[in-house]
Amino acid sequence: MSLLVGGIGIMNIMLVSVTERTREIGLRMAIGARGRDVLLQFLVEAVVLSLFGGGIGIALGLRPRAGRDAAGMAWPTAVSPNAVAVAFGFAAATGVFFGFYPARKAAALDPIDALRFE
Repeated sequence: MSLLVGGIGIMNIMLVSVTERTREIGLRMAIGARGRDVLLQFLVEAVVLSLFGGGIGIALGLRPRAGRDAAGMAWPTAVSPNAVAVAFGFAAATGVFFGFYPARKAAALDPIDALRFE
């Protein structure tokens, strides 16, 4: 459920970013950037945004463990590096999945119309 909510948040942020940067996208395309270059730019932004959020989530998840260890509570816990890698993988996949629509919308802009956009 949290991946869905976070993904929708990422998609909304990226849609606003595309709208605000329409002139920049049009200028890039007018000087020779291909649609896939713009698509890749926005996909990378969405993945970085989701990985940043995933990193914060992992750090917050590990924090209670460190607090229990410092307090001397004898609850043996272990966090597998594989679990952390899977969490980062799901964060990246969420960024790609929910960032694709805004990225595709940016890549499909007509440079002339984008430069006229106010």
